[in-house]
Amino acid sequence: MATRKKNGQSVDGAGSILSTVSGPSAAPPPSSLGSENPVAQQLLQKTVAGQQLAAQMPFNPNKAGEHGPAATTPQPGPMHTPSTPAATASTSTETIASPKVGSGVRPVGVNPIVAPLDRVRVDSSGQRLTTNQGVPIADNQNSLKIGLRGPTALEDFILREKITHFDHERIPERAVHARGSAAHGYFEAYRDFSDLTKAAPFAQAGKRTPLFVRFSNVAGERGSADTVRDVHGFAVKFYTDEGNWDLVGNNMPVFFIQDAIKFPDLVHAVKPEPHHQMPQASSAHDTFWDFVSLMPESTHMLLWQMSDRAIPRSYRTMQGFGVHTFRLVNAAAESRFCKFHWNPVQGTHSLVWDEAAKIIGADPDFHRRDLWEAIEAGEFPEWELCLQVFTEEQAAAFEFDVLDATKLVPEEMAPLIPVGKMVLNRNPDNFFAETEQVAFCAAHIVPGIDFSNDPLLQGRIHSYIDTQISRLGGPNFHEIPINASIAPVHNNQREGMHRQAIHRGRVNYEPNSLAGGCPFQAGMQGFTSFPERSAEDKVRGKPELFADHYSQARLFWNSQTAPEQAHIAAAFRFELTRVQTPAVRERVVATLVNVNPVLAAAVARGLGIEVPAPLPLVTDRPIPEFAPSAALSLLARPGRTGIHTRKVAILVAPGVDGAGVRAVYASLLADGAVPRLVGIRLGKVKTADNGSLDVEISLEAWSSVLYDAVVVPDGELAVNTMSGNADALDFVRQQYRHCKPIMVVGTGAALLAAAGVPATLPDGSADNGLIGTHSETLPQALAAFKQALAGHRSFARETDPLQV
Repeated sequence: MATRKKNGQSVDGAGSILSTVSGPSAAPPPSSLGSENPVAQQLLQKTVAGQQLAAQMPFNPNKAGEHGPAATTPQPGPMHTPSTPAATASTSTETIASPKVGSGVRPVGVNPIVAPLDRVRVDSSGQRLTTNQGVPIADNQNSLKIGLRGPTALEDFILREKITHFDHERIPERAVHARGSAAHGYFEAYRDFSDLTKAAPFAQAGKRTPLFVRFSNVAGERGSADTVRDVHGFAVKFYTDEGNWDLVGNNMPVFFIQDAIKFPDLVHAVKPEPHHQMPQASSAHDTFWDFVSLMPESTHMLLWQMSDRAIPRSYRTMQGFGVHTFRLVNAAAESRFCKFHWNPVQGTHSLVWDEAAKIIGADPDFHRRDLWEAIEAGEFPEWELCLQVFTEEQAAAFEFDVLDATKLVPEEMAPLIPVGKMVLNRNPDNFFAETEQVAFCAAHIVPGIDFSNDPLLQGRIHSYIDTQISRLGGPNFHEIPINASIAPVHNNQREGMHRQAIHRGRVNYEPNSLAGGCPFQAGMQGFTSFPERSAEDKVRGKPELFADHYSQARLFWNSQTAPEQAHIAAAFRFELTRVQTPAVRERVVATLVNVNPVLAAAVARGLGIEVPAPLPLVTDRPIPEFAPSAALSLLARPGRTGIHTRKVAILVAPGVDGAGVRAVYASLLADGAVPRLVGIRLGKVKTADNGSLDVEISLEAWSSVLYDAVVVPDGELAVNTMSGNADALDFVRQQYRHCKPIMVVGTGAALLAAAGVPATLPDGSADNGLIGTHSETLPQALAAFKQALAGHRSFARETDPLQV
């Protein structure tokens, strides 16, 4: 059978190049990946050249010389020259340049680490005094105080960095967070936003600031799985020309606690229980629920945690939030409050829990692989940065306190202002050197950004930098390449473990005359804290509005669609069923009574208990009522990228309609999807017209839950073979029960019937996510299938309990 071609180029097997798992057993590589994307073309070149290079060494010719007398004369190792430098690259995106990652020129045969020490020599002549993040220091003589005679502020990150570095400058004599994935990219401002802030990334239209982003799970250890139910970190390091700014947030806009002093308790409670170190990477255990049931301020966050937000489909399809209220300060020293939002262009999509649990076993690296594959193929993830900006006067009129991290500001009250986009366009070359060693610190801000008095944020300012000193072996973690500023760094900090810079001269203090006063403090051109007035007594406590624990939990619940509400109730049921202590279960349900009686009743019913009396309120103030906010529903954010990067399984077996398979494969590939030919085993399958297809991956190697949709082609013999295979039957059952699009062509419908998959929805109406067609109407059916694929899921077929 002739190879299906696009523009005269073969696309057979393209899905395997776009993936990181499996491939045809013996087939020529494709000559095109179905698009003109230049990064995809580099990926194809890199993969093919790499395979050719490996094929030049069918065995190790030196092995025989390792034994007997021949071993006394070691031989040079075998060496083959690649056809292109791309063959040995870590990533197809290595030629993408930026002020942080470099020129984009391949460093073939070069190790700059052993270059002359000129590369690390530092001279501060004529330079401003800065922090280790490259932030210019306005005043190096005074700590930040609450009034000239008042106490020193914990938020003085300049003082803390300077003293902390000094504290760790001596190293011992010789004696002899956790799971994440990351990428390089850039932020591009839409216009000049200097009316709002003097922060460097927003200085002019089109200005690009290089950045590095790390996504992560929170509770699990480094070896845990990606798709556990968890809060997900969303941390962005901006390498600005005025120093590094770290926007360290999550994929949820609120948090469990209101004050940093409770953070150790929260983390101790959610981590594995100390007596037996179980469970790993899960909140479904007694200690977590005991803690949060005694901390009603956690209620709002619990609803987010039990929602589909906690099991995102991809890092590329989750929002990011700065969580806290920050300040924006412009050149006129005018300040406004601000909240940061990252909105993914691909939309917000999630997994369903049964699917997420199965992915843990099928591919624990699911999110990491997804991010890597998309960037390698040139499908660069993109987010829009939006700001919620409001004055202190507006904040004072809100019915909640903007300094309370368990509250959000509804978009209806403070509309989002789009200020720029973030594009991730380069994978790390080395996971440990970049992803593992990157250090994000909430204290790293630049002129134009400042802190609010949020007590959780105030504690994070200290906690992160202190953690990095321990984790990365000392106070010089800022000199690790991935953490280094692209702005000049000049100060008088010396020594400490792992020091890289070699400073000229004898001056390591300020003021000085022996170095001409350099580096000199920057004055008003450096970082200055916003002079917020404070004239109150020192006290341990919380503002009165912090006592409202339920109004925004109600807002979140009322803003969810019916399927999302059902998922929240099911998540509470699952987690609390695993809890062994009846009093803890009852206490949580009593908390939910204050949120919504339907939710509380559904959870109580699932636990086999009566609905308890509501947990007592801690304030006499009326609980505010908020109108539902559509922006809080995942389903309100479908995205703008259609079916790009969606993975589609095409089931093939001997006797399949080869022409139909190739037509579907090429059409999906052309529109940006990643089709894979899935068979019972690798190898060739004979088609109905005596041609052949190369299976790219087997049913046993890549589970149904790892695909976004499935196509069952025509071919009676092929369908009969699949109908007698348990893996194939389970494959289509799981695609159905996880509400994914399914297309069946001709006799392919018989496979669904054999699997017990109904042709209509539970109420008897048509299922728009299940497309049946024949070869003659395949083009029209493909259009409908792509529409369903872009919509992600057909929740109308979902039942509780599941019927298929």
